[in-house]
Amino acid sequence: MKNKKILVGLSGGVDSAVAAYLLKEAGYNVTCAFMRNWDSFANNDINGNPTIDNDVCPQEEDYMDAKRVADKLGLELLRVDFVSEYWDYVFTYFLEEYKKGRTPNPDILCNKYIKFDFFLKYAEELGFDYVATGHYAQVQHGDDESILLRGTDQNKDQTYFLCQISQESLQKALFPIGDIEKPEVRRIAKELELDIAEKKDSTGICFIGERNFREFLKNYLPAKNGNIIDIDTNKVIGEHVGVLYYTIGQRKGLGIGGDGGPWFVIGKDVEKNELYVCSKEDNPWLFADSCYVSGVNWFSSKEKPNRFDCSAKFRYRQKDNDVTIEILDNNDVMVYFDKLISSVTPGQEAVFYDGDICLGGGVIEHAYRNKEDIEKLIKEKRNAK
Repeated sequence: MKNKKILVGLSGGVDSAVAAYLLKEAGYNVTCAFMRNWDSFANNDINGNPTIDNDVCPQEEDYMDAKRVADKLGLELLRVDFVSEYWDYVFTYFLEEYKKGRTPNPDILCNKYIKFDFFLKYAEELGFDYVATGHYAQVQHGDDESILLRGTDQNKDQTYFLCQISQESLQKALFPIGDIEKPEVRRIAKELELDIAEKKDSTGICFIGERNFREFLKNYLPAKNGNIIDIDTNKVIGEHVGVLYYTIGQRKGLGIGGDGGPWFVIGKDVEKNELYVCSKEDNPWLFADSCYVSGVNWFSSKEKPNRFDCSAKFRYRQKDNDVTIEILDNNDVMVYFDKLISSVTPGQEAVFYDGDICLGGGVIEHAYRNKEDIEKLIKEKRNAK
């Protein structure tokens, strides 16, 4: 494999920099590429007016960081533009999901469509055999199928965000830092005297950057105030600033206090523009015992039993939950929990594991409690007023 050509996605951060270094040191034929996925200076809001995000996602600074790394390592750095692809396949979906009152995860879509689809095709067109990134994950390549494994650093493991890439893409993927931990990555970068050795890890979504999330969304999804309703009493206890801006399980930023709290979001009615909350973190409204998951991407094509046990994460960094999966068809499953789980959120991803092996994942469509849809319960309760 040492004679294979590898294109490394160099982001300007420490993880991808060390990934490129490790591949070069191992004797591979390495080239780097910087992906530009978001146009910070030429986007339009919902009314077609340009939004100038000079302080958001400073990609030119990241590019210059990537260039300095490539120069230091003696590697060529290409530059490729996926702005239109990102808009069409990631951001448009992001907005449509929020319009429905759901909470999508654009990082998962970015990996699926940009890094391990368009970027991979770009690499193949240039004659590269593999693409590599700085994800904290591991891959074992077999003759027939490749297996995605958790990263050694359990605190940084990013298999959750890779759950939707195809088996074909996985077969062409390398994750050079997947078997080492973050402190070691930074130590290597310092030893190499890379400028980005202490660079802060990127957080949140690139196109939002460090800005206030709600303020960013207002450019595309206009705000409309409405009632916040205590689901247990049907009393209006406050006013929200736009029902689309809240997520299931959210506690902070609700603007309600006083007796009876803390308050948590448990549902929303987009048509009525009403936000439903409950008090106390042990309130039954917060919990579910099962969920319906659609669009499941299974890494292995091997036939599965109609019902089997595994573990699952319903959000990033969540501890594993023991679950039973019932296969409904190739892409849809019911997931039954061994114990009640809080804040299982429609639009988010359910990712399944067998030990350290990532089996795949899909989108949470509905969360249930005692086999009843919580959204239907909310509407029935409101209609009975």
